[in-house]
Amino acid sequence: MVDFGRVLTAMITPFKRDGSVNYAIAAELAAHLADNGTDTLVMCGTTGESPTLSWEEEYQLFTVVLEAVEGKAQVIAGCGSNSTKEAIAATQKAAKIGIHGTLQVVPYYNKPPQAGLYQHFQAIAQASPDLPVLIYNIPGRTGQNLHPETVARLAEVRNIVGIKESTGSIDQVSEIRRLTPQEFQIYSGDDYMTLPLLAIGAKGVVSVASHLVGNQIKQMILAFGSGQVQEATEIHLKLFPLFKALFATTNPILVKKALELQGWEVGSTRLPLWEADSQVCQELEVVLTELNLVKPGIH
Repeated sequence: MVDFGRVLTAMITPFKRDGSVNYAIAAELAAHLADNGTDTLVMCGTTGESPTLSWEEEYQLFTVVLEAVEGKAQVIAGCGSNSTKEAIAATQKAAKIGIHGTLQVVPYYNKPPQAGLYQHFQAIAQASPDLPVLIYNIPGRTGQNLHPETVARLAEVRNIVGIKESTGSIDQVSEIRRLTPQEFQIYSGDDYMTLPLLAIGAKGVVSVASHLVGNQIKQMILAFGSGQVQEATEIHLKLFPLFKALFATTNPILVKKALELQGWEVGSTRLPLWEADSQVCQELEVVLTELNLVKPGIH
């Protein structure tokens, strides 16, 4: 049985000042995350700015990060596309590098019907039958929701092992859990939803905040799993302001800002994403300071 663990970090892509990918910092950050609560790194997803990366940049990132965390963490490669043919080709090429799994987002913009979504994911899985597939449902970005009934059908495909659910809907996740076998892994796609979704059968989280508090998020999940619900709740409530502050504007603008405040040279986002205004950044810094994640006046 495939096990990606409890805390999967949707890793940012560091850039140099000239806008090129900073592979050295990517390797350093990946190793740091693997040492601080991350079980699996999810590369080149939403947080990794996949829409503005070339496939060549992505394959190089997969290679560099695999080497950096060898023996310490697994690597899932974001190879999704709104073209089934392109997603299959990208996934097959990434599989040859030695990735441990692939993240496949619901096709965006073209808004396929549920039957088309089923055929899309099934085709990708069958084209790389030895590679575990994690579906990624985020209708706020893709314009289309993957229905629980469709997820249940896809769960019957041997190497489709789970879903990253970013609808923010407890109803939807409850229905997915009801319709799928227990070994089908459900991950929260939103940090603030992790604890509520654990209560209805989720395994863990594909997290952004774990760049900063990976050990605490893992502690929360393990505490809940061992029946220490009050401890888990206390951790959730302590981290909740951070979960919200990181998404005061479009992700990953503010997690990159937070890492910069910690001294990481991760660069800015690529256009059309743009830096947050000063008030939002100040509010983020206040939260980080209260959690002892940065020293006041570091910049």
